[in-house]
Amino acid sequence: MSGIPSRLVRRTVLLVLLILPTLSVPVSSAGTGASRSPLKVMSQNLYLGGDLASLLDVSSFPELVGAVTALYDTVQATDFPERAQVLAEEIAATMPHIVALQEVALWRTQTPADFLPLNASDVRFDFLQLLLDALAARGARYQPVSIVTNFDVEAPRFSAESGFQDIRLTDRDVILARTDLPSGVLSVAHPQASNFVHNLELDGALFGGVVIPRGWTAVDVTLQGRTIRLITTHLERNGPEVQVAQAAELIAGPANTALPVVLLGDLNSAAGAGGVPGESDTPTYRNMLAAGFLDAWTLTRASDAGLTCCQREDLSNPVPSLTERIDVVLMKGALTAVTAQRVGATARDRTPSGLWPSDHAGLWAAVRIG
Repeated sequence: MSGIPSRLVRRTVLLVLLILPTLSVPVSSAGTGASRSPLKVMSQNLYLGGDLASLLDVSSFPELVGAVTALYDTVQATDFPERAQVLAEEIAATMPHIVALQEVALWRTQTPADFLPLNASDVRFDFLQLLLDALAARGARYQPVSIVTNFDVEAPRFSAESGFQDIRLTDRDVILARTDLPSGVLSVAHPQASNFVHNLELDGALFGGVVIPRGWTAVDVTLQGRTIRLITTHLERNGPEVQVAQAAELIAGPANTALPVVLLGDLNSAAGAGGVPGESDTPTYRNMLAAGFLDAWTLTRASDAGLTCCQREDLSNPVPSLTERIDVVLMKGALTAVTAQRVGATARDRTPSGLWPSDHAGLWAAVRIG
């Protein structure tokens, strides 16, 4: 500093020291909650491919065969291999850390039929594998981290081409996690899965006493060093009292933890107006809020109805036919909802042949932990 007076140097240093505390200095993401990335979660009911309600009204073997034949025709027409491509596009466009799936069907057949229960093993549509393959084709790397198997049923159909054929449907709920992130960023642990104690028991001459199991599955998710419990479920629709009891099991079971909780899925209980009498006009959603859960949708989009259900059974309706919001992302504990969005709810989201990706719109949310 030749030629610069020493007193000027001392004054300059002092001025810098006075200014430094007021400057904005970047800090690492590990040091502040505000700079942490939010956890992105998505819930999507894949739709079995047809409506099982018609099977509940049959009272004879010929009626059963006719109903199963019509159902499986619809399953083939609603073309999950094509729908999986659009669903994968929606997931890949958002890249949630965790994807919760309901109605993850496994359709199997046996030809000719032997009319014995749960014998069919020829895989026709494995919704989980089809979706994983479609995701991988787009460079979206996910894997199942927790699965619950719900009902597993089999019954015969008849066609002129194949004669009698056994049709088997296995219903599952599945949690997927991204595998392309370092374990220091995202990790999952402690997978849990269980069927409910309370399940719908059918009546009638043909199905009297048959129980329809449903369940929940959960994992503990750690994002950038902070852990939450994530739960997904698909509650009963055809028995309101059963549905309320299932929700109570969730509150007392996997959601009863010191960890913050994110619960997402298809509650089959209308949030707000639009519930179907005897089906989705139940207190379940309100009971979840009374138990301390907050709704990410109402916190971030209170003026938007956010309807998620349901498109027509054959998925071919040209405009949306959604009338109720039954798919939710609920939060409890030290969590903040950043945003929530629907997918698969507008006409431009349909497949090339004009099918909706599911009878439900999907829902994703960004949630900040801590």
